[in-house]
Amino acid sequence: MHSKDVLTDAFGRIHETVHSAVEDLSAEELNTRLNDDSNSIAWLIWHLSRVQDDHIADASRSDQVWLGDGWAERLDLGLPPSDTGYGHSGGQVAKVRVPSADLLLGYFDAVHERTLAYVAGLTDEDLDQVIDDTWSPPVTLGVRLVSVIADDLQHSGQAAFVRGVLERL
Repeated sequence: MHSKDVLTDAFGRIHETVHSAVEDLSAEELNTRLNDDSNSIAWLIWHLSRVQDDHIADASRSDQVWLGDGWAERLDLGLPPSDTGYGHSGGQVAKVRVPSADLLLGYFDAVHERTLAYVAGLTDEDLDQVIDDTWSPPVTLGVRLVSVIADDLQHSGQAAFVRGVLERL
């Protein structure tokens, strides 16, 4: 098994968890926050998609799906176009309201497809390339991709938890 196969499998697991957490929910359910300090399913999935989109675009030296494919306009969240949700306050989290599961999953799926296409072209040697030397130690592509996977799995798991709570209310 090659490293890119492991990465593809990991991103596939994120895809399954995201779809399981989002499919068949109403806009009201997606946008519900359990309290003023919590994240909605919509925010969690939007954020994990934005971070993945941002990091894959940076690594592949390509446009973000969010900006280049018109998703910022379609979702129209009232946030700066470059916003990924990192460090959001409760008020900023509250701004992330999506009109439908289909639209939210449309953006996530577009990012997922871009990610899989990028990963498919990687070699094991590519993963050792330093892509960010502002950290100590410098960040390699492999470390960055694992970081995205870890973050996405946590947030998709949180979304699944919120869904479970909402189903029991």
